[in-house]
Amino acid sequence: MSPKNIQTQQDFDPSETPTGKYKPGKIRDRNLTTIITAAAEEFVHNGYKGASIQAIADRAGIPKANVHYYFKSKSNLYVAVLDNLISLWNDFLSTVSEDDDPATVLDLFVRKKVEMSYTHPRSSKLFAMEIIQGAPHLKEYLRTDLRQWVRDKTRVFNAWIEQGKMEPVDPVHLIFLIWSSTQHYADFDVQILTIMNRAEYEQDMIDDIADFLSGMILRGCGLTPATKTAG
Repeated sequence: MSPKNIQTQQDFDPSETPTGKYKPGKIRDRNLTTIITAAAEEFVHNGYKGASIQAIADRAGIPKANVHYYFKSKSNLYVAVLDNLISLWNDFLSTVSEDDDPATVLDLFVRKKVEMSYTHPRSSKLFAMEIIQGAPHLKEYLRTDLRQWVRDKTRVFNAWIEQGKMEPVDPVHLIFLIWSSTQHYADFDVQILTIMNRAEYEQDMIDDIADFLSGMILRGCGLTPATKTAG
């Protein structure tokens, strides 16, 4: 699910780009991926106001004109970074139905979110900063698309509960719990890595985090945790 109803302080229309090359939730082109990655890093380090297209181009190692080929403005690019992250986070659950197995679905969702803390930590921090500041660029999206997305997943979770597939937990708070517990490892990576005396996340650590969170969350829903990841 992509945030189609996104607004910025500059009344940005996310569908308006110079060439139409960028489509929300469809980051495929290598240049786009490079630009999005560099932009996420620049926005995290310098904030929206302090970032510039030139600085993003420098981080990406490409001419400024190449960035403008895809994105006509800084706000356009900023929203694209957030859109890409939200799509990566939540698209896995977009096709889930009441016929699916909740243990399998929740386990895979937790593991994907933990993996994202390892692969996209800067984007997660950027999203956290946006929300802490009152979501100036995402407020309308939160009210519309994301609220509806949560309602749709809530209906599926409630169907599982009614079928006796899982314990009667609050579906909305379950989603909040998965979001917060998994994103914590990206947003507070300095604290976590320092306490655990690690220089950076490595795959064995990511697997242990995913095993722990999945087990705790599934057991809280009356579900059998997945088999521990083989080392």
